[in-house]
Amino acid sequence: MTIKEYVSELETLLDISSYSDISLNGIQIDTEDRELKKVGFAVDACYETIDEAVKNNCDILVVHHGLFWGSPLAITSSHYNRVKRALDGGLLLFAAHIPLDANIPYGNNAQIAISLGMKEFDGFGEWKGKLIGLKGKLPFPMTIEEIKALLGVKHSVFINGNGKEKIESVAIVSGSGSSDTEDAIKSGVDLFITGEIHHEVYHQAMENGLSVLAFGHYDSETFGVKALKRMTEKRYNVETTFIDAETGL
Repeated sequence: MTIKEYVSELETLLDISSYSDISLNGIQIDTEDRELKKVGFAVDACYETIDEAVKNNCDILVVHHGLFWGSPLAITSSHYNRVKRALDGGLLLFAAHIPLDANIPYGNNAQIAISLGMKEFDGFGEWKGKLIGLKGKLPFPMTIEEIKALLGVKHSVFINGNGKEKIESVAIVSGSGSSDTEDAIKSGVDLFITGEIHHEVYHQAMENGLSVLAFGHYDSETFGVKALKRMTEKRYNVETTFIDAETGL
């Protein structure tokens, strides 16, 4: 399999073209086509992840957060260093933002649901006419500590808005989910799981009986790229690596 053949399959798998997004999804930095030997995966495209991908002899770096977002960006300063390192290293940069949040089964939200043992769920959280999050019932009632353990939560903010000891239903939007809080309240779920929230969400949740677990923008968006990594190894028998440039945010 060549680099471009793999990229074409990723674009189809993630349905890249059907999403309106502020991110430039798909190829952000190109390279010459050749046999695909190794793929790197990371949450963010930054100098650290690009440099590690080149050092690890990756042909492609697949990220959730790319380098180009909606408007022209001068290639200067740190942005120049990132782009130059990729070009000099012959590294193709591929980004999938909203498509990787929304995809089932490889997306962030689907993978969070699967990690919780959920087998059935409905769409939730609208983004420009598409539902990119999920909601549904847990396989059995769980405490917040049990949920955190299943998700491998390292640090989190928990708002105990409904006071229930056992949680039965959840809504999920990875990354920054503050704008979906009202929809979570209206859906009647016990717990809203997201990455980060704004300050005002605390009172909104407490006054409406909604519990919220925010376990980090970065951590909540490792699920999708890791799922793509596992899929790539299994389906294409290609060497892969996950480059962990954790932000703590």
